[in-house]
Parts: sequence; structure tokens; C-alpha cells
Amino acid sequence: MSTIVREWSPTDNATRSPWGPWLWRLPIIVMVVLVLLPVSVIVVSWADPQTELWQHLIETQLARLLGNTIILVLGVGFWTLLLGVSLAWLTAVCEFPGRRWLDWALMLPLAIPTYVVAFVFLGLMDYAGPIQSLWRNLFGADTPFLPVRGPLGVVFVMTCVLYPYVYMLARSAFIVQGRGMTDAARLLGQGPWRSFWYVALPMARPAIAVGVSLALMETLADFGGVAAFNYDTFTTAIYKAWLGFFNLTAAAQLASLLLLFVALALYAEQKGRGGRRFHHQPKRDEQRFRLTGGQAWLASGYCLAVFCIAFVVPVVQLVLWAVAEGSAALTPRFWALIRSTFILGAAAALVTTVAALLIAYGQRLLGRHETGNAMRVAGLGYALPGTVLAVGIMIAFAFIDRTLLIPVLDTLGITPRQLLVGSLAAVILVYAIRFFSVAIGPVQAGLDRIRPSYQEAAQSLGTNRLRVLWRIYVPLLMPGILTAFLLVLVDTMKELPATLMLRPFGWDTLAVRVYELTGEGEWQRAALPALTLVLLSIVPVMLMIRRTRLSSPRAAVGSTWGKLAKH
Repeated sequence: MSTIVREWSPTDNATRSPWGPWLWRLPIIVMVVLVLLPVSVIVVSWADPQTELWQHLIETQLARLLGNTIILVLGVGFWTLLLGVSLAWLTAVCEFPGRRWLDWALMLPLAIPTYVVAFVFLGLMDYAGPIQSLWRNLFGADTPFLPVRGPLGVVFVMTCVLYPYVYMLARSAFIVQGRGMTDAARLLGQGPWRSFWYVALPMARPAIAVGVSLALMETLADFGGVAAFNYDTFTTAIYKAWLGFFNLTAAAQLASLLLLFVALALYAEQKGRGGRRFHHQPKRDEQRFRLTGGQAWLASGYCLAVFCIAFVVPVVQLVLWAVAEGSAALTPRFWALIRSTFILGAAAALVTTVAALLIAYGQRLLGRHETGNAMRVAGLGYALPGTVLAVGIMIAFAFIDRTLLIPVLDTLGITPRQLLVGSLAAVILVYAIRFFSVAIGPVQAGLDRIRPSYQEAAQSLGTNRLRVLWRIYVPLLMPGILTAFLLVLVDTMKELPATLMLRPFGWDTLAVRVYELTGEGEWQRAALPALTLVLLSIVPVMLMIRRTRLSSPRAAVGSTWGKLAKH
């Protein structure tokens, strides 16, 4: 029996508490301000146009940046759509050998960061790699090979990592549909292809549109993958403007152009859904189309080939490289990298989870109708690329240091120095903004299962809302809080561009080390830290697989938003 959860009203008897409802608006307001701060800073940067630099970019690079970005978006969008929908239809509606384990195994590529797949692909396919060497031995040194470092290779790698977004959401939509509507269309004289094209696919379109949009936003935000291929996009251009030209203003203006692409992806997602909503059917039709003979083995081979290329090959190659490196990779620096990665991730996860707890509780007190718009803005942080957030926060912190903190230090007789720029606080703040939507989902899901009568009983005895949160809600929410902490911890460990651009001097992480080694072509030395990141990422991906396998499409959309069980 389902429980109807009543939202707590701000006019309830605890309004007399010193922790009144107005105070619970504060965490939501702070998060909204933090999300809007880097965006506002980037927009304001156009007040100081960098004319000479922009003239140089227009003459030399801007057309190439736009062209590369458009090619990447179109290529990844097309192939993730094709792979995701076809795999989803096979595993959701058809029965063939191996379907039960391929059903969840096809989601595992989300556990591998894009930059890891990129350097494994280059290590295997580049000129000195085993595949091209074998090609030259078989067909001669003069026989041309595929342009590995061109757009074809980048699109291939991005598709391998990002197709699960489309796959998960389309699969959930097809499962809820069952085969009843398709059977009805076929009884009316439609063939299997026409039934799929005109009945099943339109019904699944909202979920597919969300999946493609998520994949495109990840594509636009990616830095490590395109950097490994020396394939210039706006993320690499922002990084070069910052650390190459030492021009934060130009980096911010380039970031504003990247924001336009992100806004277009968000708009496409809204238009793709077209106001449609997902409806969950209590009873699902589990009857599947049983494929036989060649069709069955073709379906198994297709799904198995995608799984092997996207997950098995990269992981096996990382293991082989790590084994070949042997104990030489287990240096004191490696353990220091793990320590600094964990400390930074744990601090960010703690801050983000506490913020999610306070905001979710405040939303329950104030009502979702009153806080809906603010929560939507607060959850947009994940849509902002790490490079954009890094530039926005860096400019804001530099302004605060220059105009406020340094004069205060000078007045107090303390040697003036920058306190915020180059600090761990900048990195943690960017993490909190970007991964807030990761933490809020599990916390809100747990909160919705708690009866309001617990709070009513406590407050009728004179307990204020802060004590209710600490004594009642926190113990009951502990599973959701721990899940949120774990998800944010792993996401921060894998985050590359924000860490690379904002970290204090000498504070390297596993992701930064992988980037540095792959930039030097040291594939084998990069294997162990990369494999460590993959193993860490397996746990939250398995949690997400469990959740999406048991959820409706609407819940699957929520759990997929932000990669790992987002609301």
C-alpha cells in the first residue's frame, strides 16, 4: 500500500519556533546564488571585450572550434541515438541468448571516464600501437589506416562512453510499453518495422530526447577526452586561454559561447519532451518477442560486441598495462595521489551532502510549489561544464581577494596574499555546485518515504525544527545520506577540468595524474591510476543499474540526470 506524504505547511504549530520557515529558505537561496554566480560573472566579462585576442581567434581558430564542436555534437548525437535505441529495444522487448546479463552489462561503460577510454583507444590504435602494427605487417607499410586522431576517433570514444544514457531511458520506456501496443498495430496490418517506427518509437520519444540531451551535454563539457586527441573544442580553448594566454577574461568569454551550446541542448531536451510526461503502469507485460535461429544469435552478437568494445577491451587493456608496470607503479606518489584524491572528494561530498539535506528538508517545510523554481535553478549546476564553473568561480574569487580580503590583511598588518584563489575552497565550491543534483536525489527519495506524523508528533511536544531534523530525520535518512555521499565522492574523484584548473599548487589527484601521463604518451604508467578510478566508479554505477532496473521511465530520467542516481 502506498503512503501519501503530506507536505509540511509553514503555518503549522512550529511556526513559533526560532527556526522559522524563513530561515529554511536560506540554504536554497545560497545554492541558487552559487549556481548563478559563475554564469553572471561570465556574462559580465563581455563588459571588457578582448578585441585583439578575439580578432586573433576569429582569424585563426574560431571557425575550427565551431566546426569541431558541431561535428562532435552531431556525430555523438547520431551514434548514441542509434546504439542506445537499438540496444534498448532488443533487451527490453526481445528474448535472445544472454539477454538477462547483457540487459545490465550494457550500462557498465558509464563507470569508465571518457579520458580513460580515450587514452586506451589511442594506445591500441595509434601508429605505434598493436593494431596499426599488425595492419602494416599484414597489408604493408604504405597501406593507409583510419585517421585515429581525427573526428572519427573522438566520436567513437564519446559514443562508447555515452550511449548508456540513451539506452537506459529508452529501455525503461520500452519496458513500460510492453508489447501490447505493438501487437495491436500488427493486428491492424502493420509490419514489425512500421509498428516500431509509428507506435513504439513515438511513445518512447520523451525518454529518448532526455537521454540524447544528457549525452550531448556531457559531450560539450568533456575536456580530457578531446584533449587526449588534440581535438580542439571550446573546453580546450578555455583552458588554453587561461593557462596559455593567462587571460581570464578571454577564457570567460569563450565559456559564454560554450554556455550557448549547453542552453541549446537544454532547450532541445525540453522541446523533445514537448510537455509529455511519463506514466507508470502498475502491471508490466513481461511477454517478449522470442527471437530464434540467426536473428537470435545476431542480436546476441550485436549486444555482446558493443559491450566488449565499450567496456571489456578498455578494462582488460588497463589491467594488462598495470600488470606490465608491476610494483614499479606502487610508488609513494601513487599512495599520495590516492590520499589527496580521497581527502578532496570526501570534503566536497560532505559539504554537498549537508547542503542537500538542509535544502531537501527546507523544501519539505516550505512546500514544493513555493520552492519549485528555485530548486530547478539549483539543480542546473550539473549542466554547467567544469571549465565554465572553474572560470566563473576563479574570476569571482579573484575579485573578492583583490577588493576585500587583501586590503583587510594590509590593514591588519598581515602580508597581503590571495586567500581564495588557488585554495581548496574554490575546488570544493565548484564540486558542490556541479554535483548538488547528485546528492539531492537520494536524500529527497528517502525524505518522501518518511511520514509527516513523525514531525507533527515531535513538534506538538515543543521540539523545534532543527532538533526534529537532527533527532528524527537524519537517522531515518541515513541510507540516502550515505548513498548521496558515495555518489558525490566518486564523481569528484573522476572530475578533471575543474580540478586541473583550480587545484592548489602540488595538490594532484588521480584524474590529474592520468591527464599528465597521457599527455606525455605514457599509457602504461597511466594504467594503474586510471584502473583505480574505474574500480571506484563501478559501485555507484551498480547502484544506478539496480535503481533503473526497478523504476519507471520518469524515475529513470531522475536517476540518470547527472549520471549517477540523480533526481
